[in-house]
Amino acid sequence: MVKPTFDPGLTQQFNGPLRRVINKDGSFNVQRQGAAFHPYLRLINMSWPGFLILTLFAYISVNLLFAVAYYLIGVEQLPGSDAPTEMGRFLNAFFFSAQTLSTVGYGLIAPKGLGANIVSAIEALLGLMGFALATGLLFGRFSRPSAKIGFSGTMIVAPYQDGQSLQFRIVNQRSNSLMELEAKVLLMPVEGESVQRNRTYKLLKLERDSVLFFPLTWTVVHPIDQESPLQGMTAKQLEALQAEFLILMKGWDDTFSQTVHARYSYRYDEITWGARFTPAFRVDPEGDLVLDVDKVGAVTAIGSPITAA
Repeated sequence: MVKPTFDPGLTQQFNGPLRRVINKDGSFNVQRQGAAFHPYLRLINMSWPGFLILTLFAYISVNLLFAVAYYLIGVEQLPGSDAPTEMGRFLNAFFFSAQTLSTVGYGLIAPKGLGANIVSAIEALLGLMGFALATGLLFGRFSRPSAKIGFSGTMIVAPYQDGQSLQFRIVNQRSNSLMELEAKVLLMPVEGESVQRNRTYKLLKLERDSVLFFPLTWTVVHPIDQESPLQGMTAKQLEALQAEFLILMKGWDDTFSQTVHARYSYRYDEITWGARFTPAFRVDPEGDLVLDVDKVGAVTAIGSPITAA
């Protein structure tokens, strides 16, 4: 009987240079070739600067296209657009296009003649459809629920009860409320020769894998005990295994009433041995808790480096 193996969907056999599986922004280190292009998904998932630049580029390009059409038809069909120079007439046609596309229509320039009226009618229709599409995309980007969970810069190996533990700390970087937060941590070592390597995945047991409320910070702790795959491991051994710790967070966003997720990972060289997290919140004179989000990764050394023995 074949013993079942655990694979979270990231493959076990691996050839080539070893890089992290999950990037710092939470995306998977996978390049898709031959995937179907979906414009809506592309526009929703692209960065805000990229979206705004693309929107501006599309707006200018459409107006330039229609400005050329008006210019070729002739200024005699656009009363009020005449100018001493060719550039002036083209600019008047461009700004008339912008007014028509947005259906503003100041009235200084108006189409006269069949050609100009046909072009302006087509542009007005495209303008209504285009701005409706842009508004929908803008609303979709703003209304899409997502978790903005901040992770500590490193994991730490710290004392825990009578032994040691592997820890990292998280914080909600937004002012909204997250509840019923759950954490899963996978250890992914890479074993085998340089030509043929095998990834294995081991789900780490946590001190607690969920919290009901998340108004402050949460230090996720994996006790390094007899059942832990990290028992007896050193920093050099983790480096030899090219170990990476894959993290999946899932919680309930009270603002959007939807489940949100966050992904992150730490590699072997992102572990601080022999440290503690320093408090990230305090109590003010009125008795209120004050959280400093920027201190989520603040650590304090506790002496000489330790091993996970």
